[in-house]
Amino acid sequence: MKTSIINKLEQLHIKLKKIEELITDQEIISNQIRFKKLSKEYLKLSTLITVFLEWKNIKKEIKLTKKLLSDSEMYDMAEDELKILHVKEMNLKIKIKNMLLPNDDNEYKSCFIEIRAATGGDEAAMFAGDLFKMYGRYAEYNNWITKIISSHMSEKGGFKEVILKITGIGACKKLKFESGGHRVQRVPKTESQGRIHTSTCTVAVIPVVKVSTEVVIHNSDLKIDTFRSSGAGGQHVNTTDSAIRITHLPTGTVVECQDERSQHKNKSKALSILISRIHAHKVAQRNKKNSLIRKNLLGTGDRSDRNRTYNFPKNRVTDHRINLSVYCLDDVLNGNLDLLIEPIMQEYNAKLLLKFVK
Repeated sequence: MKTSIINKLEQLHIKLKKIEELITDQEIISNQIRFKKLSKEYLKLSTLITVFLEWKNIKKEIKLTKKLLSDSEMYDMAEDELKILHVKEMNLKIKIKNMLLPNDDNEYKSCFIEIRAATGGDEAAMFAGDLFKMYGRYAEYNNWITKIISSHMSEKGGFKEVILKITGIGACKKLKFESGGHRVQRVPKTESQGRIHTSTCTVAVIPVVKVSTEVVIHNSDLKIDTFRSSGAGGQHVNTTDSAIRITHLPTGTVVECQDERSQHKNKSKALSILISRIHAHKVAQRNKKNSLIRKNLLGTGDRSDRNRTYNFPKNRVTDHRINLSVYCLDDVLNGNLDLLIEPIMQEYNAKLLLKFVK
């Protein structure tokens, strides 16, 4: 474990002892607000420090056991004991690092994934369809539930825009790293001369939030328009004004939904997306000065972001944020996204930890 982390933990140990003294003080006990705050902090720190002290004891045991290696009669037993101690020490070290990471309020939330075709016309729309299938398969691997909230299909296949809701524990925790620009390099089916084209799509991952707890929407702030659906839908298309467009006047945020035959259901879906978008925007504004955001490990969903390049001729996927290339494009598109997400999560957590121990 790095010296900077150990020093930080020693400081927290001293802090814990001070809090322990304070919460036994009658003056503090009589002040319920302060007592409750200190008790909560004590509980959190005591759990961490208990593991830290256990780690320190294991380190001492390792040091003592190493001395036994010089004794030929004790060598085999000492070597076996060291193997066990090193595994314990490693597990405690991982546990400590995870405990030091700040809590992510969105970690256990479900999320919306908004995929939009950007530059490249029909080819970009087809790539948006590929990304849609990729996230759907990844959700299947993780036993998450998927539901199309809104979609605008392209005439030649794929989507101009599609919004997918993914429900399941850990969905937002992993998929939050997908926000940003996704670029594809391949020969389109319509290309007769075999030239490689570059097209792009944007992905925005937005945590699902509840209006009652995190965002308050006033009816007076909403402009609601109805219109006739377009696209796939059989006889229902262009026969009833079931499609909904909601504009949040204070922020200018606009959401459309036309996938349901019921105007009421489309309105409900549109409102859920609107609430989550507004909340995500507020969080982004608060985090604007955060160095981790500037490092772009967590994308914004803007076109200016460039997360990945999917190169079909070379069977390669490159994540530009951490300079990682994997040569298994088919696996990634079939939903094996952990090949890319896990390394990004490790880098992200390492930066969080570095920020904590500074």
